Amino acid sequence: MPKFIIKLDREKCIGSGACAVAASSFWRLDGDKTDIIGGKRNAENSIQTREIDEKDLKANVDAAESCPVNAIHIQKNTGEKLI
Repeated sequence: MPKFIIKLDREKCIGSGACAVAASSFWRLDGDKTDIIGGKRNAENSIQTREIDEKDLKANVDAAESCPVNAIHIQKNTGEKLI
């Protein structure tokens, strides 16, 4: 069972690509924004989410910390926010 959820606020995203450099297995540039590879999108594609396991946490923490506009968030599947 996945233990964490990564979340991208695409409206805040400026497409710097730093997250894709930090964790290319999870993040990619799509035009002038970033996408979570395999992520679920809300109807407006303004929020994307993906569940991850603990083994993938460090790479995604690095991606979140590299985001210059704080558009990436990580939480435990219990709802507790990490980033």
